[in-house]
Amino acid sequence: MSTVTIDRIKSRQRVVLSVLPRKYDFLMELLQNFDFVDVEHENTIGDTREEIMDNLKQAAKELKLVREGKLEGRSAYELLNEL
Repeated sequence: MSTVTIDRIKSRQRVVLSVLPRKYDFLMELLQNFDFVDVEHENTIGDTREEIMDNLKQAAKELKLVREGKLEGRSAYELLNEL
């Protein structure tokens, strides 16, 4: 399920909804048509399972190339500075 957070500014209320993925687009379109609702698009759900698995596979391939010396790695210091 997807989660939609609707944030209302100032003294308004916040609503968090869990929505079936197949109904997400419909609900977002509907909510955006109300002038009294501010929709905050959050990506708190993160990547889909498929995207996570693809990212892990890509990371494993890159690690293998680094270990074989075919790809240059970077230090933890460089990684932390990027963040």
